[in-house]
Amino acid sequence: MSLTVLKAGFIPLVDAAPFIVARELGFAEEEGLDLQLSRAPSWSTLRDWVALGQIDAAHLLSPVPVAAALGLGGIPAKLNALSVLSINGNVVGVSTVLADKMRAAGYRFDFEDPRAAGPALMAAVDGRLRIGVPFPFSMHAELLYYWLGAIGIQAPQGLDVRTIPPPLMADAMARGEIDAFCVGEPWGSIAVETGVGALILPGKAIWARAPEKVLAVRESWADEEPDLAGQLVRAIWRAGRWLGQEANQTTASELLSRPEYLDVSAEVLERSLSGRLVITPEGDLRACNDFVVFHENSAAFPWRSQAAWIAERLAARTGLDRSTARAAAQVFRADIYRRALASLHVDLPGASEKLEGAITVPTEVASASGTLILAPDPFFDGQIFDPAPES
Repeated sequence: MSLTVLKAGFIPLVDAAPFIVARELGFAEEEGLDLQLSRAPSWSTLRDWVALGQIDAAHLLSPVPVAAALGLGGIPAKLNALSVLSINGNVVGVSTVLADKMRAAGYRFDFEDPRAAGPALMAAVDGRLRIGVPFPFSMHAELLYYWLGAIGIQAPQGLDVRTIPPPLMADAMARGEIDAFCVGEPWGSIAVETGVGALILPGKAIWARAPEKVLAVRESWADEEPDLAGQLVRAIWRAGRWLGQEANQTTASELLSRPEYLDVSAEVLERSLSGRLVITPEGDLRACNDFVVFHENSAAFPWRSQAAWIAERLAARTGLDRSTARAAAQVFRADIYRRALASLHVDLPGASEKLEGAITVPTEVASASGTLILAPDPFFDGQIFDPAPES
């Protein structure tokens, strides 16, 4: 069978797994694709690769296509998110110096309570908190600002926020350049492994179903290559389904550990995939259900309401009109996703928007077969986001 070359880029993170698995286990080939992967050194590089047409698709931060639609970041192309690659998968970590201060003040490192972790962190800091994030337009930044803002910290104005590529986060902490970070795995665990940091929260403790990475393409490519777009969505969906099976975590960890991909020990990667994390250099272990999710409960569905939440947050922070900014939600292409998966008879939500943060127990929603269950998606402070425009 003749294969069509499709070039894609990724950052070395656990949530790049759908791309890597799609290539290595033949899901891309089954769809007629020769999926060629290139590892990028930073998010700005990867964003520019896809925007300038050097690659066809990218493992990209979920806010980047939304930011592009809002005219933020100087991106020379409109980007679309064809599917969500992963839910959650981030950690908040602190330096061992701060960890010692927090522990001495009585903080228990339970790895689950943002309301306790926030005040404990800020009480241990002298002056402004220097915190590393991988990119200004990222779920890492949005979760941090939402969390700290909700407990009374001016965010980001009251913080010293520094942009650091994920693989360099532990090194920046070792050099004393930052006091804390929010980063995707395995790079939080690497800070623990090297003895320079401790983990205080998983990202899911702030928002239980945060869309972390997306399958991003240029809008023009999506319009000009509908068949290729469908093939790619299906290949990535099959890879996500495979990753969603616990029995495959060891194999997935071994694939990701290869030098051309993450070049990190399979043992550390399997902890990240399973959510059983070592959170301190002393070896404290914590288990976090749904730490990173690739497939279950329609995890890959590109909810436009999630894009609207991102758009409103970005607009509020950058002075854009918050009501018109919600038009940027259209870059989450639920229409392409539905069309691509129609031949697989995948049960999809009947709607493309929902009240974000409103689901507190597993809930059946309208779908083609009527059996689709959505997982709880609360924000830690109980807020609910309505994507409907304000009247």
